Amino acid sequence: MDLWEGVWQPAVLLLFVMDPFGNVPLALALLKDVPEERRRRVVLRELVIALLVLLFFLYFGQAILAFLGLEEESVAIAGGIVLGVIGLRMVFPRAEGVMGYQVGGEPFIVPLAIPLIAGPSAMAFVILLARSQPAAMGRLTLALLLAWLGTAAVLLAAPLLLRLLKERGLQAVERLMGMLLIMLAVQMVLNGLHVGDA
Repeated sequence: MDLWEGVWQPAVLLLFVMDPFGNVPLALALLKDVPEERRRRVVLRELVIALLVLLFFLYFGQAILAFLGLEEESVAIAGGIVLGVIGLRMVFPRAEGVMGYQVGGEPFIVPLAIPLIAGPSAMAFVILLARSQPAAMGRLTLALLLAWLGTAAVLLAAPLLLRLLKERGLQAVERLMGMLLIMLAVQMVLNGLHVGDA
């Protein structure tokens, strides 16, 4: 397994799943009532919580699936459906946002850490990665850290990105990522169906 397939490919796919560009407008809306000097600290706290959640699912998600008696193909198909729904919402956005949250005040865990950063699709994706490559947990952890760093960079630079890209530019990036997520979702469902047929 080369470095692209082992680290960079899952990192890029997970970055798409975490959708930091799509989360920029909502993150700014969630933080609008937080004092400016606290915003960076709040975002960092939520990012760390999200990372811990994803690491938990990367290392212990398979045990949870085994306990529930779920097979790999069911996780792949369910993850594909969730990704597809999120991708469709990104391409055809609703007024209340991709995740349907509109919360005022300072966010704590919900909705910024979970489900915006560490959402169900990201959790399902890291479980799938761990299940498909059980001998490469070091590489998968590195991939997760790279995707998390990319997400952190985008969210911490949210005010600057909004000024540079404007709302239309962010919408264009989000819709592009939505299209890529839909294609990934279809592939995940097809993979699940093929595994089930095998």
